[in-house]
Order: sequence, then C-alpha cells, then structure tokens
Amino acid sequence: MFQDINYFRFGEAGILMEFGHEVSEEINQQIHEISRWLNENPFDGFIETVPAYTTLTVLYDPMKFVHPEKSAFELAKNRIEMRIESMPKESASAGRVIRIPVCYGGDFGPDLRNVAKLNKLTEKEVIKIHTEKTCYVYMLGFAPGFPFLGGMSSEIAAPRLSSPRLSIPKGSVGIAGEQTGIYPIETPGGWQLIGRTPLELFRPDDNPPTLLEAGDQVEFYEITTEEYHSWEAEDDHQD
Repeated sequence: MFQDINYFRFGEAGILMEFGHEVSEEINQQIHEISRWLNENPFDGFIETVPAYTTLTVLYDPMKFVHPEKSAFELAKNRIEMRIESMPKESASAGRVIRIPVCYGGDFGPDLRNVAKLNKLTEKEVIKIHTEKTCYVYMLGFAPGFPFLGGMSSEIAAPRLSSPRLSIPKGSVGIAGEQTGIYPIETPGGWQLIGRTPLELFRPDDNPPTLLEAGDQVEFYEITTEEYHSWEAEDDHQD
C-alpha cells in the first residue's frame, strides 16, 4: 500500500519518511492516514508526527531504543513499519469540507487589482475563479493554523511581493504562486492579499486550536463588507 516510502535519519530522535517528490492530494492523504494511525496507535517511545507535502517526520525518545547491536533509528523504523503493516486496508474517509466566507478587494484585498492585471482578468473574474474551485489543505505551517492550500487555478497565480509587508491583518486571504492561503494571526508576510475572512482560524484556548486541519477541503465564497462586519460583531459578542 505504501511501498515507496524511504526512511532517513532526522537528528538523533527523529525519522523522516519520504513519499517521493511529487506533490499530489493522493500522496498527501496517505501521509495523513499514516500520521493519524501512528498517533492513535503509538508505540513505546513515540512522541509525535509532523506531516508535510511529501514527507512525514516521526519524533521518538531514543532512550526507549537502547540495543547493543542495533541503532535507535533501526529499532524505531521497525516499529513504524510494523504499525503501517497493521493499518486497515480500506482508505480513511476524506477530510471535512469547510466553507470560508471572504470579503474581496478594497481595504481587505489591496492586491486584488494587481492579481487581476497580472493575469489579464477583471477583479470579478479573479473572485469567480477563486471561489469556484475546492482547495485542499496540504499542511499547516509558517504561523499557527496557517493552511497551505493546493488546487487553486493557475489562471490567478501571482508571485510573492518583492518587499513583504511588516504586518498583515489576521484573516487575510492571499496568493503566492499557484497557492492560496489564509493568515490566522497578524504577522509579516509577502503573499498578494485579495480579501479577508471574519472567521477565527486560530483560537489557542480551543481544542483543537485551529479551525482547519491537514486533509480538509476548503470552499471560499464571497460576502459583502456589511456581512463581514456583521459576522465579526457577532463573533466578538460570543467571545
């Protein structure tokens, strides 16, 4: 089922599992299936997993793998392989579908006009293209809860800004290359901003603290400025 996995040492307490070099939803889903299985069925010495586009890093306690002839890497690798062999044959169900409201353009999307110009489109066409395709969450990273989304149309691709902004408001929706993403907290960044969502993507006191998880599907839909402020006010009231 996962015959193409390559194992590499990752420091003294980690194993990097490489699933080839092709970025695809199918491979990424396999990575998250294995990650979930290891976390639900941990071996003695297991600490955590860190899934990415085409790799899965497994961290472990090397003191649990002391042997006169075999290294901790070999022993931990064997444990991982045994866990994978015990996985159910049927694939896990697809991730959740999360709908994200976005107010496009204006102060919320200062780079929308530039993205449209780069691709010889109108701003409305950029919005239509951005909202008509379902995106896939490959991984979370960069900032707490920041989703790296695949599946965006190349018709609205745009390069990162040559000079990153020092501060980007939380909820900002951006484009970098053929990827789109959402800034969950205020942070510096260089993605081209096309809109903003009133949803809170990161709540440190919640469990889990992030709205999105790797493997989820994301559908964007457009809202007006009035709807944005109404949504934001309601969210503040609930807090």
